[in-house]
Amino acid sequence: MRSRGGSLLVAALVFFDQPAVARAGMPVVLLGDLARMRIQSISFFLLAFLACAWVVQRVWNSLRADFPRLPRLGYRRAVGMVAVWGALFVLLLTMISGARELMTPGAWKKAGFTYKLAEEKPPAVEIPHEAERRAAIERLRVALWTYARGHDGRLPASDAKEIPDEAWRVPDPSGMRYLYRAGHSADVGHAVLAYEPGLFGPERMVLLTDGRVVLFGLKEIRSALDGEPKP
Repeated sequence: MRSRGGSLLVAALVFFDQPAVARAGMPVVLLGDLARMRIQSISFFLLAFLACAWVVQRVWNSLRADFPRLPRLGYRRAVGMVAVWGALFVLLLTMISGARELMTPGAWKKAGFTYKLAEEKPPAVEIPHEAERRAAIERLRVALWTYARGHDGRLPASDAKEIPDEAWRVPDPSGMRYLYRAGHSADVGHAVLAYEPGLFGPERMVLLTDGRVVLFGLKEIRSALDGEPKP
């Protein structure tokens, strides 16, 4: 019996003394970067919360030397006190955020877990209607033809003092001026005299030397300018 028992003991020691065999390809469960960062943040704030409770307990109990009526504060009650005060502060901050949103609706937008100021949108620029654009270039035509009647039919240069500066400006907040072709005479030919800059789409209002106002595309304007005789 002793021999058999000793043999079993030796066999057991030999079996458990064998080194463990490492098996490749075994699954390992790891946390992702986001989950690991969240656990680290939670653990940090939990530690800070418990530390604040300990500080509150120490401060409260130290005040009992001056105020004997204060009851002794245990650590559990200190944790509860800090939790209640934290909840009250969260409620207060939520009310402030709600009041801020009511006073400035749309000024804040959500970005992740926080809010940031919304980007201010530039004011929409209204494009003048065709009738307004035509009326503006007609005012320029009247000013030019009035000048021509006093100068033997010759149209002025773009810096003529007799033409008000407002007449040269297109109906747009940019304050840009009409593109003007000097060196022509009123009611002579059908050349391009003045036209809008590229502000109102593919078609532009064009004033011709015969007094007509027409709508031309950029290709038509270039073609008309290329067909003019060189001075």
